[in-house]
Order: sequence, then structure tokens, then C-alpha cells
Amino acid sequence: MDRGAARTPPWRPGGYDPADYAAHVVSSAAEAGVSPLLVMTVLHNEAYKPHHPLLERLWQWWKADAAFGVANMHRATFEQVKRKHGLSERWSDLRDDPAFAIHAAALHLKDLDRSLPKRHVRRYTRDELLALGYNAGERNMRAFARGIPPGPMARSYLRRFRAHRSRAAEVLADGGRPHDTAATSR
Repeated sequence: MDRGAARTPPWRPGGYDPADYAAHVVSSAAEAGVSPLLVMTVLHNEAYKPHHPLLERLWQWWKADAAFGVANMHRATFEQVKRKHGLSERWSDLRDDPAFAIHAAALHLKDLDRSLPKRHVRRYTRDELLALGYNAGERNMRAFARGIPPGPMARSYLRRFRAHRSRAAEVLADGGRPHDTAATSR
């Protein structure tokens, strides 16, 4: 799949906006057969740190198992996705290629969706369980689906996921065009 070029995230914290990647979210979600709203909301949840490639290289020097790319994917997760889907790229490519990072995230969400039981506790939507799986792992996702309560970190992730859902929907409805916040704050 030709994902096309995606803009490199900026250096400064807070300068990264997942809305800049809406077109990549839509195409990757369609190819993977998952909801673009799910993928975009996960990107919003994972936007808590700067995603500039140089900063991620420095972070990896300090923490070798750091998550990479705009979707914050860990190496073990990426290696599973790579094997399952025959990807030729490397884990380190996630930090340099936002479009590829989004594609890998969509494929991972597809894999999680396939492993999620069709019936689950009603307190979570399917997308919420998939987001929890993205954050806490497949085995934990399946436990949450059976009714085992998530721990504090997973609950925090779920709260943020729910809070970001409407913003992600706005971005997708708006065609992914970022809003000019400087013009609206005058």
C-alpha cells in the first residue's frame, strides 16, 4: 500500500495534532477494516508526548523499549503485527513515518477485534474494549470483556479515550482539516 508522505510531528510538546493525519487514519482504517473513529481516538489518546523522530531516538537511548511513532507502539506488539501481516518495515520505521505508524496501529486494532469475544459486559463498548486492548494488551482486554475491572492506568486511559471521542469525531467530520486556533482565540 502506498501511504504517501505524512508530515513529521513538530519538536515542541503540544504542537502535535492527530488531526493532521486524518487522511492517513481514514485510508488505514478502511484497509484494515476498523473504524476510523476508533483509530483517530486512539491517536488522540497517544498524543500526550512529542513524537518528533529525533526526540524518540533520544528517548530510546535512555529507554531501549520505548514506544515509537504517533501511535506509541511497543516493539513486541509491532513484531506481532509485522509477522501476522507480512510487513517489510522495521519497528524503528514507526518513529520516522507517521503514515506507517498509523497503518500498523490500524492493523493491530484489527487483530484485537478478531480476538475479542462477540459478547462482553455491557459497561464497555466494543471500541472501548479495543482501546483498552491497545493500551493494556490483548489478554487484559479479554479479561475486561469478561467483567474483570481494569486497574488505575487502564481506567485513566479509558477516561481519556471517552473524553477524546468527540474531538476525534469532529476531526473526521471536518475532513481532517485542523482548526486555526490562533484566529479563533482573538
